[in-house]
Amino acid sequence: MDAQEDVIRQQDQVMTMIQSGIDVLVVVPVDTSAVSGIESLAKNANLPLIYVNRNPYPNENAPENIYFIGANSILEGETQMEYIGEKMGGKGNIVILMGILSNEASINRTQGVHNVIKAKYPDIKVLAEETGNWQQDQGMTVMENWITAYGDQINAVVSNNDNMVLGAINALESAGMKDVYTIGIDATTDALQAILADRMTATVLQDPVAQGKGAVEAAVKLMNGETLPAITKLPAELITKENAQAQLDKSN
Repeated sequence: MDAQEDVIRQQDQVMTMIQSGIDVLVVVPVDTSAVSGIESLAKNANLPLIYVNRNPYPNENAPENIYFIGANSILEGETQMEYIGEKMGGKGNIVILMGILSNEASINRTQGVHNVIKAKYPDIKVLAEETGNWQQDQGMTVMENWITAYGDQINAVVSNNDNMVLGAINALESAGMKDVYTIGIDATTDALQAILADRMTATVLQDPVAQGKGAVEAAVKLMNGETLPAITKLPAELITKENAQAQLDKSN
């Protein structure tokens, strides 16, 4: 079932699933700060609950019978900034495109970027950060506004996902700004093709297939009475022009 980013709809869907007689509940939470209703339903039905992709418990203190399978959002942001900081020679200005502000991934990917700036690149300045709500058209609009405000002061765009940075690239190209570094997260097909075409600098793989596969494998283990760690985080992999074709071949 698809909740279409609607918290109430997702809670109703969970109720329907539980009433149908499931053994394990697997959820990509719409809002990681509003999962208490889902968790109450699962607890009352004595069902294991597996969160995928978006982690309500980044501090790893998940309640009993609740699990997470997904990416390490902070590490993803750190991986982005390590690479972009090196490309920039440790100095200059960046802007940060954030996802939906209630999402754990948006909060922690951005935190990861700031972590690296603070620890390694004190001469890199964040000119602005703003949400593009994961959407390409909104990423383009935000970037157009930043171009108006900051112009050629912008040396790099660090985005919480590929969709938004692809929109930003459209705005940069329209403005004739070809020397701005651009990096996203997800390693989508469009992003990989943009990297191979020298339109985009890099991305960080967030492997949705591995996350979905991991969730199903975890569900089977729980149904078989096996014990699992509460939090399972997958590694972050930097994708540049050197390995973009291999990743594209793999994803296809």
